[in-house]
Amino acid sequence: MTLTDLPAGFRDEEQRGYVRRVIHDRLADDRDQQECRYLMRFWWQLGMTYQEVTLDQLRANLGEATLRLVEELIDAVRTSPEAIDDWIDTVEGSLPVVRDRGFEEAGTWPSGKARPTP
Repeated sequence: MTLTDLPAGFRDEEQRGYVRRVIHDRLADDRDQQECRYLMRFWWQLGMTYQEVTLDQLRANLGEATLRLVEELIDAVRTSPEAIDDWIDTVEGSLPVVRDRGFEEAGTWPSGKARPTP
């Protein structure tokens, strides 16, 4: 199944960027290089109309829990911007920020929610 329709499903560029931050900060754990590599290909797919990664590749390379969240996001993107907001709230409410060794060494560790507050 192609994922090239995903860029059109976001409310705006701000929402897409926020989803990308959630993926990067809460799902992409560099301790599992293969999963992280394909998750970042999916991250790129969210903004590209050409094929960066397929659902079959994601199914073959993501762990069960990560794949479930990615499939839920795909469904949300294909449903509505409000469904995407619900996905964001669910992920932020249930997953901590991944401990990134690079951030720790640089002293730039992110904290809190990535979503800007009004």
